[in-house]
Amino acid sequence: MPTSSDAHDANARPTDLRGDLALPRANGELVFAEPWQARAFGIAVALNERGAYPWRDFHASLAREIAAQGSGDASEQYYARWLAALETLLTQRGILSPAEIAARASQCAAASHHDDHYDHNHDRHHHD
Repeated sequence: MPTSSDAHDANARPTDLRGDLALPRANGELVFAEPWQARAFGIAVALNERGAYPWRDFHASLAREIAAQGSGDASEQYYARWLAALETLLTQRGILSPAEIAARASQCAAASHHDDHYDHNHDRHHHD
């Protein structure tokens, strides 16, 4: 019989992950090197909170992804695995197809590029 752990507890939270699965932190605070990392984190948490999947299923998907790719300290590597685990879980549960995920990723990339362009022009107007 499997032993109980924080990650498999019905009340577990993403911040309860330990070892190779632990979220990157600095001084106790979550670390996101890029905006997409925070969005991927937030999407996974929000979907769990809305009942799309139990946290233990995401935990298992993340554990498989890290085991397949190896652990790493860099938050970019960690969140790439986090995102891959989320995408796998969403397709396995029939929530989104791979094509839908690709389309949404393209939309996010386009929106991010638009925001970067807007911020650049916005700054330029204030400094002219």
